[in-house]
Amino acid sequence: MSVFNKMLASIGIGNAKVDTKLEKSQYTLGETVSGIIDVQGGTVEQKIDEIYLTLHTNYEVENDDHTYQKTATINRYLLTQPFVIGPNETKEIPFSFQLPFETPLTYAKTKIWIKTGMDIKNAIDPTDQDYIRVVANPLIDSVLHAVKELGFRLREVDCEEAPFRFRTYAPYFQEFEFVPVSGAFRGRLKELEFVFFVKNEQALEVLVELDRKSRGFAALFGDSEKNVRLSLTSHDIPNMKHRINDFLIRYI
Repeated sequence: MSVFNKMLASIGIGNAKVDTKLEKSQYTLGETVSGIIDVQGGTVEQKIDEIYLTLHTNYEVENDDHTYQKTATINRYLLTQPFVIGPNETKEIPFSFQLPFETPLTYAKTKIWIKTGMDIKNAIDPTDQDYIRVVANPLIDSVLHAVKELGFRLREVDCEEAPFRFRTYAPYFQEFEFVPVSGAFRGRLKELEFVFFVKNEQALEVLVELDRKSRGFAALFGDSEKNVRLSLTSHDIPNMKHRINDFLIRYI
């Protein structure tokens, strides 16, 4: 009977199982993610080589005229060394990790999820998958609010394949596209695009693309787009609206 059970476990029947229980489902960028992994032994004793978590997101890739979604592994976290779990035995494995700053925010088609893996020799490896919602940290949030107060509407957010020069951060970046609907920039800008590169909890670099409503020679030669960088820190939060306003005026 034991040999038969081992054979069944090797094809996933009566195998050990994992169930990840997160402390919550929504996290701020850079926050600590905590939870417990419940390991339930199967019908036979099994050696677990390792239990690990991987953090994933999806992003859009354009190839010629074809667009498709690709999955990126943001990080991998090893939680255990090899151990043995007996038949019907249960174990709880606590974990915590900081949500990496290159994690995109949960907008539109962009999803973020945590996958739990358990490596078992000579058996089908059990897995578990949990989606989380990632929201802006205070610095990014203040930028988004400031842009809105200046009369812009957030039109679209895309997580897409990054150009080669930006892939030191990740193979993707998240682009926030705004259009002016009121205020001083309506009629002066067609659209505004932001890409956030978070350095740490207190510092942020923003890649800004301004699409200006050009006139004269600029319009004739198509010189309407400008790419510039803006460095911000948490000290800018109280005056973020004026900081963004002055920056945009300088380049339009």
